[in-house]
Amino acid sequence: MRDVVAGLQGSRIREVANEGLGREGVLAFWFGESDEVTPEPIRAAAIASLQAGETFYAHNLGLPELREAIAGYTDRLHPGRGAAHWFGRTAVTSGGVNGLMLAAQTLVDAGDEVAVLTPAWPNLAAQPAILGARVKTVSLRPQAGAWTLDLDALRAAVTPATRLLIVNAPANPTGFTLTADEQRAILAHCRATGTWIVADEVYERLYYGDDTANGAAPSFLDVAEPDDRLIVAHSFSKSFLMTGWRLGWLVLPPALTEPVGKLIEFNTSCAPVFVQRGAVAAIAHGDAVTPALVAHLRHCRDTLVPLLQAVPGLALATPRGGMYAFFRLPGQADCLDVAKRLVREAGLGLAPGSAFAPEATGWLRWCFASRDTARLQAGVQRLRGWLDGAGLG
Repeated sequence: MRDVVAGLQGSRIREVANEGLGREGVLAFWFGESDEVTPEPIRAAAIASLQAGETFYAHNLGLPELREAIAGYTDRLHPGRGAAHWFGRTAVTSGGVNGLMLAAQTLVDAGDEVAVLTPAWPNLAAQPAILGARVKTVSLRPQAGAWTLDLDALRAAVTPATRLLIVNAPANPTGFTLTADEQRAILAHCRATGTWIVADEVYERLYYGDDTANGAAPSFLDVAEPDDRLIVAHSFSKSFLMTGWRLGWLVLPPALTEPVGKLIEFNTSCAPVFVQRGAVAAIAHGDAVTPALVAHLRHCRDTLVPLLQAVPGLALATPRGGMYAFFRLPGQADCLDVAKRLVREAGLGLAPGSAFAPEATGWLRWCFASRDTARLQAGVQRLRGWLDGAGLG
């Protein structure tokens, strides 16, 4: 076994979730997914595909119908270039995770330097490390419960020796979002250093700001030039309630599209046809699905966050994007132990901040994507009861 594989850290989120196995009545908010099922028209399209016998291989880059649908969807969110511009830059992948790994495989050689903006979903740093890259982190900085970007620190960290910068915004777990001006500044710096950017924008539609006309977070696609060294990763998981379907896509420079198709052959060959048919339906029904989902998530956020902010000593800012409240409890440095104790002693399942970066030790992540906001309210009651019992309330 390669040393880097042997040394991979297991998921601390899973470690906490394992504490809940066999325990009845645990309110689980540890995983990053809604508890709503995929909408019926999407499921029906996949079922119809299976009933029609579409159980064979597809094109490495995805069904043309799906790539056309994604290109049109991309052009609606990022208008000005036309759907044909985006079609040749689209590669369908077996999930956002697979897309990000394909991007890393395309760009990173062993020994390359890769910078990752953290706190971040752990896969973002682990994937280039698995490929033998030298990974360094550039930390956001917490201020009054909000994690903010220090552009000067990022510029200092990203040098001509940096092959790749990985940025997730809107971010998991912090809810951090980039402004268009910050994206322009990052692009300008990476052009000067010759550094590639991989932008994980899977939470693009889960955005609660009022500063865009299309209801999506600011995107690198809005400010980048066609020939920029930029790959943007997307997923059907979050905005279309399709986490278990494992389907995503990459937006690439056109020179990379066919090579990535070759890589897909050596990774997964292709995404299943019936899953892709569901995705075509997801985009077709997106105007009914996604805005309603975002409105509900905003209601969930606006239910949970004030209740948490009312807890004495708790540090939390209202997230502008994503589906998470990320907060620090008073006097609780070992967040992994706290998360396990909350499961055992309060029946409350949260993710430990240390799963996302060492600098997030002491923080907890709460996924607020819940069909029933009463669950969120009950969870806060359990948290407050636990804090009172521990003498911290």
